[in-house]
Amino acid sequence: MRYVNIEMVESGQFLGRTIFASNGAILLSDGVQLTVYMINTLRRIGVTMIYIKEAYLEDVEIIDVVSEENKRLVMQRMGETFDSLRSGKEFSTKNISVSVDRMLDDVIKNKEVLVQLSDIRTRDNEMYVHAMNVCTISALIGINMGLTQQQVKELAIGALLHDVGKIELIVDDTSSDLKRHHTWRGFELLKNKREFSLLIAHVAFQHHETLDGEGIPRRLDSEQIHIYAKIVAAANIFDNLLYNPGDGKRMLPHDACELMMTMAGTRIDHEVLIHFLRTVSIYPTGSSVRLSTRESGVVVGQHRGLPGRPIVRVAKQEFDNELQIKEIDLAKHTTVFIDTVLS
Repeated sequence: MRYVNIEMVESGQFLGRTIFASNGAILLSDGVQLTVYMINTLRRIGVTMIYIKEAYLEDVEIIDVVSEENKRLVMQRMGETFDSLRSGKEFSTKNISVSVDRMLDDVIKNKEVLVQLSDIRTRDNEMYVHAMNVCTISALIGINMGLTQQQVKELAIGALLHDVGKIELIVDDTSSDLKRHHTWRGFELLKNKREFSLLIAHVAFQHHETLDGEGIPRRLDSEQIHIYAKIVAAANIFDNLLYNPGDGKRMLPHDACELMMTMAGTRIDHEVLIHFLRTVSIYPTGSSVRLSTRESGVVVGQHRGLPGRPIVRVAKQEFDNELQIKEIDLAKHTTVFIDTVLS
């Protein structure tokens, strides 16, 4: 399958990955043949990029850290949680805990898989997909940093709920400007949940603090920021750069990683950043790229230890209309480089 801009999609092509609603229900299933109406509807609900099937890429599989079943469960539980908050009700900490356990089972089983943030976003589901991505990346970083099983679970719950205060902001905007910030509101919501460690509340409280003391809401310095919050901050920055930058444009993963490296020691903890860069895919499977050889192709495979040197499949139409296909493993062809990402 290939990852393409919605503006390049044509009627008759087949969807490569399922698209979910905010409650975990399926909007469009993997394999459905797209119509003009479907494509226009996807544009209307805010979809900008999707996966489509290609005959010469039919064997290419995107391996997710978290299974589709558990993603649906997490999105459903997040939807229930946020609906409860909007209506002023208590949310179920047990449901959150169980869904995180299910996620962590997948994360531990697939800890050698590079994270690809490949779930299709709509305006309706983007908050839940963001929370799920931040949770997945944070858990992998925590595992790689040697946190205990209990610590990883606390970290994962904190990551999943790091923006929970944004919902409360919609309900109550009567307090001071600072106390209305979503980090304060998230802390206030979570600190009273006896089933949760207080450290979970501090993830919501501190994930916008920075090592240089210029963060919010309390301008803490590096020593005052808990390691959970430092980890979630890195994951949060990455996902926001890819899907929610200030100028409204989507940043590509390799560009986001380069920008994050300039933040080491000021906004992002150096050790956290090292483990982060070992966790994510710089050139995700399905991305169209142009090589230094001037050939264009699609990324079809990854190397855990060399995220910047994926396997690229190049297809070239011959004069007799035969499609000539070859694969270039950049880990072996050390003089060939990715020159441009085309999608």
